[in-house]
Amino acid sequence: MKTQLEQARDGIITPEIEQIAADEGFIPVAIQQKVALGEIVIPCNPNRKSQKPVGIGSGLRTKVNASIGTSSDIKDLELEKEKARVAEEEKADTLMELSTGGNLDVIRREILAACSLPVGNVPLYQAFSEASRKYHNPNKLDPEYLFDLIEKQLADGISFMAIHCGINRFSIERLRKQGYRYGGLVSKGGTFMVSWMEYNNRENPLYEQFDRVCNLMKKYDAVLSLGNGIRAGAIHDSHDRAQMAEMVINCELAEIGRDMGCQMMVEGPGHVPLDEIAGNIMLEKRMSGNAPYYVLGPLPADSGAGYDHITAAIGAANSARHGADLICYITPAEHLALPNADDVREGLRATRLAARIGDIAKYPERREAEKRVALARRDTRWEDHFKLLMFPDKAAEVRKSRVPENQKTCTMCGDFCAMERGMSLFKDDMKGDKAPVV
Repeated sequence: MKTQLEQARDGIITPEIEQIAADEGFIPVAIQQKVALGEIVIPCNPNRKSQKPVGIGSGLRTKVNASIGTSSDIKDLELEKEKARVAEEEKADTLMELSTGGNLDVIRREILAACSLPVGNVPLYQAFSEASRKYHNPNKLDPEYLFDLIEKQLADGISFMAIHCGINRFSIERLRKQGYRYGGLVSKGGTFMVSWMEYNNRENPLYEQFDRVCNLMKKYDAVLSLGNGIRAGAIHDSHDRAQMAEMVINCELAEIGRDMGCQMMVEGPGHVPLDEIAGNIMLEKRMSGNAPYYVLGPLPADSGAGYDHITAAIGAANSARHGADLICYITPAEHLALPNADDVREGLRATRLAARIGDIAKYPERREAEKRVALARRDTRWEDHFKLLMFPDKAAEVRKSRVPENQKTCTMCGDFCAMERGMSLFKDDMKGDKAPVV
């Protein structure tokens, strides 16, 4: 079986490419050409029949990922299934199943059955969780078991995997010689892999046998997302030597994997000040040959816990504006607790709005939808206005909770509604959508 990348290189327009072209408003050949270049990826493992094809990459709408999963403290499968359903209801584009507690095979399969989104994961989570249970020491993980586990998860239908291939002895040495880290290591998978390498005095097997990783991914036409295991966990660590060493390696690996016919994404960057986001994305795009960039956050401040979905939305909007292709949501529970279903909903809404703001700046032609919203608001056509919003249920709920005397207005201004008065002054001049600004 050839991958989407290999088929596109052969000039084949797959059903998935046709669907993505229809969804995004492109002719199919335009999508096929970018898939052939590795600038668009399609996470759509053929072992799983009931998933929506999603395109991630250059020229497409910025996509949003929702992450769910159990922990060692909370192992509630029904809660995770509910979170998966909420993620789909709130129009996430992809889902990551990141469980570390409970029966991980059962949880994964139940989540795959509970939604139609492309599902990704981090195989190191299960590998180290099970090594910890078996040996009471995750550093005793057998690398052969890790490769077997990756294939088992792919056979179940996982469509993209964050695999920490870019951590190697060189990148760890940069961290050691640097001599400090304000935020430490914040990637679970990355931290476990660094610990394993130090304990065993060995190279990362995922880096050492990178061709083996790619061949497994190719077998199931899954997207290999090069994990960001040394990402900054504090803005003062942003773009330090350790992070940049891993980024360079991941960009090199993206090119190697693409040459092998494997669909590739690069991940980054964690906590990044606002003024560094554009530069971070430029570096990834330049060094990787425009591989799709999956950004985690980024969070441009460290002090927003409790509202980190807002902190991250600010970073996400800037990331989308400058070329990020897939954004992992952050929920209000980030840095504090395992998210519940309400956290998933709020995190997705904030991140989807951020992605839209970035896309409006990145693709000026997409501002037409905003114009229709503005016209309905100007003309106080409330029902039309609600239908055009991203979150009509929330808008209608707020309005109905505070009903105005004059149904044309709202209780913010009441009798002093600027819209109503302004339109009455220029009612003969402001009928079309090219009306003068008042």
